[in-house]
Amino acid sequence: MKHKNIFVACDTSNLSEIKKIIKQTQTNKLKTIPKFGIQFFYSKNGRKFLENFKKDFWLDLKINDIPQTALSAVDSLKDLKNCKFITVHTNGGLEMLKAIKKKAKSINKDLKVLGVTILTSLNNKSLKEIGYTKSVKQLVLRQVGLIKKSGCDGVVCSAQEAKIIKKKYKNLFIVTPGIRLPGDKANDQLRVMTPNDAFKNKVSGIVIGRSLIRGNIKKNIQRLIDHLNK
Repeated sequence: MKHKNIFVACDTSNLSEIKKIIKQTQTNKLKTIPKFGIQFFYSKNGRKFLENFKKDFWLDLKINDIPQTALSAVDSLKDLKNCKFITVHTNGGLEMLKAIKKKAKSINKDLKVLGVTILTSLNNKSLKEIGYTKSVKQLVLRQVGLIKKSGCDGVVCSAQEAKIIKKKYKNLFIVTPGIRLPGDKANDQLRVMTPNDAFKNKVSGIVIGRSLIRGNIKKNIQRLIDHLNK
């Protein structure tokens, strides 16, 4: 299981909780990497904490703006030496994706740029409400094409789309949020899957938050290990 990337969603602005999550999700049985989103990064102590964080982490900001503003945002992160992954939203377009990838490479050769596709909180009905006429799968495949063309390092999509993406792009790095352990509530996620089912769809890594960080974290980690061993 050490070869499977388990990204732990540290979804809180409470610094004490963040430290607890990081400490209690560390295990020699799994490769766990903390993922920090806008909730923590925008908090009073969030960015300062990450400046001094000594382990690899993922900064999930889903950058989405005009190319110049977007690459300036990435440039402002160059002091975060252990940031190994950042996310950008594919809705920003091809030129934005290219600009961010170029800037990321110039500030840290180990920094991987992941393009975010349709959020896992959306489904076909949600897309119609926004004004899209294509299905989730059609849009995700279209967006993955842009991500590949831009030179970005991987994609973020639901595990439900991962299988069809792998058929077309066999070596693509795919990370899937919307992951729940069996029996856990989906909450605000609409396209969910269990860790084992996600890895069966050939994903490179999974993002798991509430199933791990709600309640007894150590017990939840053991639940995950037992699940992956089945």
